[in-house]
Amino acid sequence: MPSPFPGMDPYLEHPALWPGVHQRLITYLGDTLNAVLPPQYVADIGERLYVVEPAHTIYPDVVVHEQPPVGSQLALENPAVSIAVDSDPPWVLTIEPVEMREVFVHIISVADASRVITAIEVLSPSNKARGSPGKELYQSKQRELLASQTHLIEIDLLRHGSHTVAAPQAYLEQQGTWDYLICLHRGGESQRYEIWARSLRERLPRIRVPLSEGGRDVVLDIQAIFTRCYDDGAYERRINYEGEPQPPFSTEDTEWSHELLRAHGLRG
Repeated sequence: MPSPFPGMDPYLEHPALWPGVHQRLITYLGDTLNAVLPPQYVADIGERLYVVEPAHTIYPDVVVHEQPPVGSQLALENPAVSIAVDSDPPWVLTIEPVEMREVFVHIISVADASRVITAIEVLSPSNKARGSPGKELYQSKQRELLASQTHLIEIDLLRHGSHTVAAPQAYLEQQGTWDYLICLHRGGESQRYEIWARSLRERLPRIRVPLSEGGRDVVLDIQAIFTRCYDDGAYERRINYEGEPQPPFSTEDTEWSHELLRAHGLRG
């Protein structure tokens, strides 16, 4: 059964669900492309790794009390500088490096596997978090691709976070408003971008995927890929539509979404 929403299901932006959604989207993007690409191309899945250092707060379970040694004259005369007798329990921060893995799709030439024709990225929360290693690494790769002959497609299905796709936000805002963005930059075309902007209330678009110069674009139906992801991931059984999504809706979208969910029997 497909999502009750006409396009992206905003409940899947929840941090607990998004990693699985992201992995499925990348997998199905690659599978769908390989079914329609000309024989001289193939879609492959790559990954980049980086390390972050999150802090975990650990509270002590046991407080050990020690009495000062018998005859400790310093402790008796000056309690302020004595051996700790009843120390208040501290917070202990354990910093453990964590390896992060982000996957993406590359369309490559069968004749030359080292040649990337088109790169397709589905943005993750770390790509949109200001000052994060994930965003810095992503934007470094983004700059490299924009300066090359490789085509770049960026799919942003997350409402939360800073603007990250290559097309400048100020120019996009002159065109209208959106919740989700897909940005295509064709290799070697400087500051020209093709944009598909969608709101919560709209179907996700069919987009063009460019190949080599002079070749015909392949059309990719993002909504169909998302619907397959939703169905195969059994998200209908996992989402509580009685609650609110993260991030929350605007007031207008809250009223619209509640009415939509009631119409599907998913909300009281």
